[in-house]
Amino acid sequence: MDQAGQRHAHGYLDRDHSISRNPQLREKRAGLRAGVRAAAADTQPYVTCPRGGGALIVLTDIGVNLLHTQLADDLDGVLERARSAGVDRLMITATNLDEARRAIALCDSHGPGLWCTAGIHPHDAKQAQPGWQGRLSELAGHHRVTAIGETGLDFNRNFSPPAVQRAVFVEQLAVAAELGKPVFVHERDTDGEVASLLAEFAPKLPGAVVHCFTGSAADLRAYLEAGFYIGITGWVTERKRGAALRELVRKIPLERLLVETDAPFLRPQNAPTTMHRRNEPALLRYVVAQLAELYSCSTSELAEVTSRNATELFRLNDK
Repeated sequence: MDQAGQRHAHGYLDRDHSISRNPQLREKRAGLRAGVRAAAADTQPYVTCPRGGGALIVLTDIGVNLLHTQLADDLDGVLERARSAGVDRLMITATNLDEARRAIALCDSHGPGLWCTAGIHPHDAKQAQPGWQGRLSELAGHHRVTAIGETGLDFNRNFSPPAVQRAVFVEQLAVAAELGKPVFVHERDTDGEVASLLAEFAPKLPGAVVHCFTGSAADLRAYLEAGFYIGITGWVTERKRGAALRELVRKIPLERLLVETDAPFLRPQNAPTTMHRRNEPALLRYVVAQLAELYSCSTSELAEVTSRNATELFRLNDK
């Protein structure tokens, strides 16, 4: 597994749950492989988003790790399948300044419909070099950079010392405030500290989204009271692990809801088996389908409101 996969907070086969370190997972994977072979005849292709009144439902994936090798090595196919499925707008998540440069180059080379973030993930905070704030400001000035991030705090793994994470996070909040950019936030096991720091900067920020939200009711309340958006991934489709999130989702006002795949991680469990067996932006519609069921609305309504929210937060019409 590459470094990006190891450091990812919610990715399958991450450092804490790797097959090589866990014999039980080895046995489980062997069983899954047998099941996949048995079900091969039932494998379904990607499907296109339904069309109503002749208009294609436009979906906006606000968080995709398009630089990850699983997607980057098949980039043209990934983008083609996404657009065929109605996912016409994608935001590439950058976790350090080098990734931000590469993400900007990818946006420039692959035409409209692609944007990206620029920032330093808490796992990478200890690697920030002197003067990084100026370099971040320069990168964030590009017209395809929609937000500062992925930034925040992660006290579950502490790949970077907590004190370093805090310092780098606060500095990025300051950069975002100075540039008038929203913040793309990562949070894990911080006991409300991220919400507290965001609330402190809220009057100076144009907005923020808490990416891949899986927190508590108290966390959700704090973020909503501060006026922030909540990003929901395929986690919400998981039968056991997503049960608590499905209950909390109902408390998120539609005008504060955003959707994302976090691909290639967190493949929606309600999606059919495909030839790649990984998550892709094309599968965003299955996250939307689950949310539409929870909100008792149509998928087209859910797609419309979340795309509108993305436009408003990230000012996509200005790009």
